[in-house]
Amino acid sequence: MARINSGLRLAKYEALGNDYLVLDLPAPLEEILPLVPRLCDRHTGIGADGLLIFDPATLAVRIVNPDGSEAEKSGNGLRMAAAHAVLDHGAPAEFALHPPAGAAPVRVLERGEDSVTTELDVGAATVGPREHLDPPGVDGHPVDVGNPHFVVFGQPVTAERCRMLGPAIETHPRFPARTNVQLAEVAGRDTIRIEVWERGAGYTLASGTSAAAAAAAGMAAGLAGDQVTVVMPGGVLPVRRRADGHLLQVGTARRVFRVTDLSS
Repeated sequence: MARINSGLRLAKYEALGNDYLVLDLPAPLEEILPLVPRLCDRHTGIGADGLLIFDPATLAVRIVNPDGSEAEKSGNGLRMAAAHAVLDHGAPAEFALHPPAGAAPVRVLERGEDSVTTELDVGAATVGPREHLDPPGVDGHPVDVGNPHFVVFGQPVTAERCRMLGPAIETHPRFPARTNVQLAEVAGRDTIRIEVWERGAGYTLASGTSAAAAAAAGMAAGLAGDQVTVVMPGGVLPVRRRADGHLLQVGTARRVFRVTDLSS
């Protein structure tokens, strides 16, 4: 195999079982971007839910899905980028990341040797009225938290059901740019359970913006209070709605390893 560049700064991070590769600029993106599906493949590559392209100079973040498409925002991805900014680039206690959806303020709460706990401002959510999609014959709420979501209540919140409904909803004609999908169950005013189908990535153990979307939908319907714990297969993520409507999340991202040899 031909080596692309042995000097590339590439690392792998995880948050709640959601994992991303983080690539520092400068880098030969014209060579690397076509390889994203192979890099993210869990059988023949490194394995990841996507690639974060991080600019240490501006704190800009591009989010590339395993299928090569790009996302406007990723809650867990931004917390991983924040951890990377702190661990590898000495970011201060408060700063803002800049994904395509706009500035995302970050506050560092705790730093370990290979992990960082942060409070991330996901922004305000816009929750649309309930809609029926036929097929696949489900009702849900479109939610915009800087990227698109469709939150479905009333379905079994299981991995099997999510894998079945997720692809049909993601690619439904109602969503020409595709959408992220959550099967959600309100277990109490302070707890929501979800399963996640991520646009461009498929079934995933956790998603920060999915947690925010499900919490916002529950709050808008009067089923949840201003502070909820969202339970996902990868773990739990607290979501708090501030007085101005912004959703805040507190969670830990961990560096798994650095990659020192990237070949094609």
